[in-house]
Amino acid sequence: MKVLMFGWEFPPHASGGLGTACYGLTKGLSHKGIEVLFVLPRASRNTNQDFVKIISAEDIKKIKFIEIDSPLTPYLTSAEYLERKNEAIEYGRSDEIKKIYGKNLFEEVYRYRQKAGFIARHNNFDVIHCHDWMTYGAGIEAKKASGKPLVIHVHATEFDRTGGNVNQCVYDLEREGMHAADLIMAVSNLTKQKIIEHYDIPEWKVTVVHNAVEFPEYNEGEMFHIKPYEKIVLFLGRITIQKGPDYFIYAAKKVLEHDPNVKFIIAGSGDMEPFIINKVAELGLSDKILFAGFLKGKDIDKAYKMADLYVMPSISEPFGITPLEAMRNGTPVLISHQSGVSEVINHCLKVDFWDINDMANKMLSVLKYQELHQTLKEHGEMEVKKFNWDIPAEKVITVYNKALCT
Repeated sequence: MKVLMFGWEFPPHASGGLGTACYGLTKGLSHKGIEVLFVLPRASRNTNQDFVKIISAEDIKKIKFIEIDSPLTPYLTSAEYLERKNEAIEYGRSDEIKKIYGKNLFEEVYRYRQKAGFIARHNNFDVIHCHDWMTYGAGIEAKKASGKPLVIHVHATEFDRTGGNVNQCVYDLEREGMHAADLIMAVSNLTKQKIIEHYDIPEWKVTVVHNAVEFPEYNEGEMFHIKPYEKIVLFLGRITIQKGPDYFIYAAKKVLEHDPNVKFIIAGSGDMEPFIINKVAELGLSDKILFAGFLKGKDIDKAYKMADLYVMPSISEPFGITPLEAMRNGTPVLISHQSGVSEVINHCLKVDFWDINDMANKMLSVLKYQELHQTLKEHGEMEVKKFNWDIPAEKVITVYNKALCT
């Protein structure tokens, strides 16, 4: 079976969990004999992997308006897009910038959509598979051009990303894609329910396929500490409303009132970063809460290994691969009940994102009681071994076969 897959990022050039999931899933599909043709807006030479063929949409020169260097990323909001465009104009030549940037984010989505029909007409495949909202239009065009079934993969909805403050244009694109698709895959039951309730999709159309985690070949045995007597609590993810970084720092303040020998590290970047930095200063915690910036590659595993506890306080997390990455590195995990990954892991602590008192108490318990820390570490390492990408790949193939029979 051959699959035409549309996505927005793929390692090593990835800004979040979507790229990580695409990498793991395509690798798992290759183990099952599925040939994947993965389309990106733009791809460099070192993006290619031996288990997947990458197509860069910018390399298609037979459509006159596609010679662009698309600035889209999976997490780019309309406001961030315009800010990035204005910065480029300020420091570059306006006439050249206009060739690169459309008038707005949605014009870029439209450009990518138009390329998809050309790609579909000039490649052989059996199924179309699209990841998240910016690819849905491309999938629709590919379906029109080829007549092949369309499967979309929902890693997050606009309700997750914005905390309920929905961008109507994004919602409309999501809804269009969901209704055009033959079948839908959701990364959790939490996401499935949102699809049914907010997008008027029948339950039969949605299949839950939980994510997994990649186990890298390298193994960093070295342990890292800031100071030997200090405990470290880690937040690693996008610094945006969806991830609950503000709840993390409010809980940190309560922890420090009981134990001043704790350091909190925030690793990542995002639109809330200035607010969080200012709030940390306002709370007088600048020497206790450190900002590590955006991490990638081996530095991510190093961060997990140096931490005594990893916390994911997400307000609305469709799945959340980072707790699995932490468990893979032997780091105890505290996650919110409002996350899809909480449906499938047991050897961790769970809390409502808004309950900063409970969050702080559980942080203190892991840091104070060595037996609890060791139990979470050991059992977590054992539990995460079952999260192999071959398992979700099998479920995805089942969805493919069902779509082909529809």
